[in-house]
Amino acid sequence: MAITSVWVEEDCTACELCMDTCPEVFEMGDEIAQIKEGANLTANESCIREAAEDCPVEAIQFDES
Repeated sequence: MAITSVWVEEDCTACELCMDTCPEVFEMGDEIAQIKEGANLTANESCIREAAEDCPVEAIQFDES
């Protein structure tokens, strides 16, 4: 299945681990991590999954189809 959307829940602790794991997709917003505008989800699917798996508070979520 392919990842069709990614988002960061409000319980993000801004630890920046997702940005270290997948800098092509994640960046810091004002208070929590966010998805970069125009990020290629298909090309970065493996690092998105890794970032979601490694997130200490499980704040990274995604949909698949």
